[in-house]
Amino acid sequence: MFHLGLFTGCGVQSWNGLWSGEGATEWLHPQLYIDTAKAVERAGFDCIILEDAHFIPDVFRGNMDFALHNGFHAPKQDLFVMAPFMLTATEHVGILPTLTTTFHPPYMAARTLATLDHISHGRGGANLVMSHNDRTAQNYGADAQADHDARYDAGDEWVALVEALWNSWDPDALVIDRERGVYVDTDKVRPIDFSGRFYRSRGPLNSLPPPQGRPVFSQAGGSGRGRDFAAKNVDLVMTNVTGIDTMKAFREDVVAKAVAHGRKPDSCKVMFNVAPVLAETQREAEEKRRRALAAAAANVEINLGWMSYYSGIDFGKLDLDAPMPAMQTNASRSTTENLREKSSGMTLREFASYPASGAVELVGTPDAVAAQMGEVMDEVGGDGFLIQQAMYREGISMITDGLAPALRRRGLIRDGYAHRHFRDNLLEF
Repeated sequence: MFHLGLFTGCGVQSWNGLWSGEGATEWLHPQLYIDTAKAVERAGFDCIILEDAHFIPDVFRGNMDFALHNGFHAPKQDLFVMAPFMLTATEHVGILPTLTTTFHPPYMAARTLATLDHISHGRGGANLVMSHNDRTAQNYGADAQADHDARYDAGDEWVALVEALWNSWDPDALVIDRERGVYVDTDKVRPIDFSGRFYRSRGPLNSLPPPQGRPVFSQAGGSGRGRDFAAKNVDLVMTNVTGIDTMKAFREDVVAKAVAHGRKPDSCKVMFNVAPVLAETQREAEEKRRRALAAAAANVEINLGWMSYYSGIDFGKLDLDAPMPAMQTNASRSTTENLREKSSGMTLREFASYPASGAVELVGTPDAVAAQMGEVMDEVGGDGFLIQQAMYREGISMITDGLAPALRRRGLIRDGYAHRHFRDNLLEF
């Protein structure tokens, strides 16, 4: 068995051609998120990870036109407003809204995440990011982002402080002793007097500690420093690496780093990003993939915009028919390095003409794709897949009502949830 998650967001979805009328603004309202969470839970997924950003992209061609004309990473809704709707409408699935450690103060984060964990009876968490874009820094009053590795140094301390605040209460501090007139045992709540390189906090937290002890953390750092942060601090690592050998090596490296930090080998799950192309017949699925390839070749700007977003490099200025350039960045290093490796020997036009397909290309009927996923996991050794899917109903249904039952028939994903808490289900296998 392997784990399954959905990677999506609370922003503009596939609005152009797939929806009509009010569909282009359906993402503004809670019902879409509630329906998606219920479908994903019914399908037996472990979690939904909600991506986010705190700026309107303007690297590509030096302005915001591409982002705003295409609804590309803008506009967005606040995840921590939408996540409670999803959590209170479900009973088992974990919800991980993205949270920037760089600009979200630890005390505020500790309160917010403890509250999410309580309202969901132990299914809260956060996808931690260090905010790679200078525009985010400028939106929060800084001139530019700190150095890549320094952001992770601060992230390590951020996690330590948030955990210290949760631990400022003993698990049994709430006594509700009516005879003695004592609601909380004072001896079991204490200041933390945390003083580090980046953060200070007196404590204690003025919220109850989370039901899980610590809500689940996920993270996508793929650089050497990012992997070390993940292996030390998080419960779920997602990655865009491609190919069986690379996937296996990535997982083995994260596990080894986790053990070096004193953790159990299976305490940090690795989930590989995929984007299945599904249809009722193999021929129809291959035709869908062919149309996606044709669309990408006809509109390379979509991929150029995506590459510019993550790398901080304006690919709109470069010669499309020249070889892919050498790339260095203070933004998302692992994604930029992944672009460099995948594009070896190709021109920029050739690389930008090919749509992303994830760790492995999955094209076919639900049963055929389920078989492929099982074979891949057997070779890699674990731990699961994170399916990238825009939050429109037809696309979600193909995954939750088509692929998931096919996986379950093969015994590859869970058939029900053994535990109440998100972390316990994640660590079950």
